[in-house]
Amino acid sequence: MNRAQLDSIRDAGPAILPSVLNCDFGNLMAEVDRLREAGTEILHLDVMDGHFVPNLTFGMPIVEGLRRHTDMPLDVHLMISDPLAYAKPMVDAGADLLTFHVEAVKDPVDVAGKISDLGVGVGVAINPGTPLSDLDVCLDCVDMVLVMSVEAGFGGQSFNPVAIDRIRELRSRRPELLLEIDGGINTSTIGLAREAGCDLFVVGSAIISSDDYTAAVSDLTEAMMSANGGAR
Repeated sequence: MNRAQLDSIRDAGPAILPSVLNCDFGNLMAEVDRLREAGTEILHLDVMDGHFVPNLTFGMPIVEGLRRHTDMPLDVHLMISDPLAYAKPMVDAGADLLTFHVEAVKDPVDVAGKISDLGVGVGVAINPGTPLSDLDVCLDCVDMVLVMSVEAGFGGQSFNPVAIDRIRELRSRRPELLLEIDGGINTSTIGLAREAGCDLFVVGSAIISSDDYTAAVSDLTEAMMSANGGAR
């Protein structure tokens, strides 16, 4: 339980992070093996509580099970109303990076500090409809900003281009921060996000709906790296 994995996440960027939520949970370890063979270096886990967002996904047992079977960093996105109630259990289960939503908490500085004290990387997420200025108070306290390009927890949404403007602004203001994007990332949108300065790209159906994960990741990587010559 330390922040060493945060360095490996930084070193991996720009990187594609498959969303485990889209995998076949009846054969999850085979899915992880396929993703690793496709070149995956980091896994993204979406935790939803049915309260902060309408959907309900999974909790610590899945994180713990994945940790037992892979040494890949686990990037855990807490789409929950009370992130501090589950932060330590998630870290104990094997999370390496915990991201909470700025909309879910009253004091993001306090939440970020308490998560950091657990010895893991800290991210803060923001929905498209939330003013970017809501992040200002906590940007000095986090390692990463997750810019949502859809509203968290709702399916069937289109990619919101406001995310590109936000990434560009954050990259200009805070060049040291890791920037991640989540929602509607595919070969048509990943290059736009990379060109704006994004480091980490959460991808769900664009990989998992494919019969060939390796080909899907390769196509996404090509689209990502072709943007601005692949430079940050």
